[in-house]
Amino acid sequence: MSIKEEIGFERSLFLLKKVVKMNGKLITFEGIDGCGKTTLARAVCAALGIHRNDEKLTGIVFTKEPGDTALGQSLRTILQKQKEMVCDLAEFLLFAADRAQHFQTVIIPQLKQGSWIIADRLADSSVAYQGYGRGLDIAHIRATNAWAMQGVEPDLTIYVQIDIETARERFLQRNEVLSSFEREKHDFWQRVITGYEAIFAQRNNVLVIDGKLTTEQQVACIMAYFRQQQWL
Repeated sequence: MSIKEEIGFERSLFLLKKVVKMNGKLITFEGIDGCGKTTLARAVCAALGIHRNDEKLTGIVFTKEPGDTALGQSLRTILQKQKEMVCDLAEFLLFAADRAQHFQTVIIPQLKQGSWIIADRLADSSVAYQGYGRGLDIAHIRATNAWAMQGVEPDLTIYVQIDIETARERFLQRNEVLSSFEREKHDFWQRVITGYEAIFAQRNNVLVIDGKLTTEQQVACIMAYFRQQQWL
């Protein structure tokens, strides 16, 4: 791609971000494996269910990446069970393909209907894991993410913050086969955490939650934030 073409592509993404407007809300949950974000995301869905009939909340949808579409499930299997090593770039592009399908078939239609989307991982995971963790070009990851997401960005990202040791203890206690990420060494996880901290330091739509609090305490903090923003 020439410099001129690259500038044109970046500008088109910028314009796309400006015009995309949805009626619902997109709330993402991020954090390293073992932080408890999936449990928390589902608990927040349950707490929001009480407000389902409010005029500000017309629907609640829990979703996740990868694996919430038929294509995503296939890609998840490839990433987790492929015997041949998947190179870092291919790994990211598989996640990007899942993200494009996910937004086209699940997230954007639900947002247009006014639903609240509670998403267990989205684009920030690729920046943190494949960008900071694997060392891929972050600018290219961001541009590809924006393209796959059709200019849609989260209204809020909830970052479940936790230390590596506690997270590792948790996923080891599951007694399940470890994923390719869970088998990574300490240095990888430290780079991912550093990445998350760098990503969220630049944003004002991030709520940081202590991963060592009980789920009930975490949900209370998040619901209080929703009320403070007058979303409920």
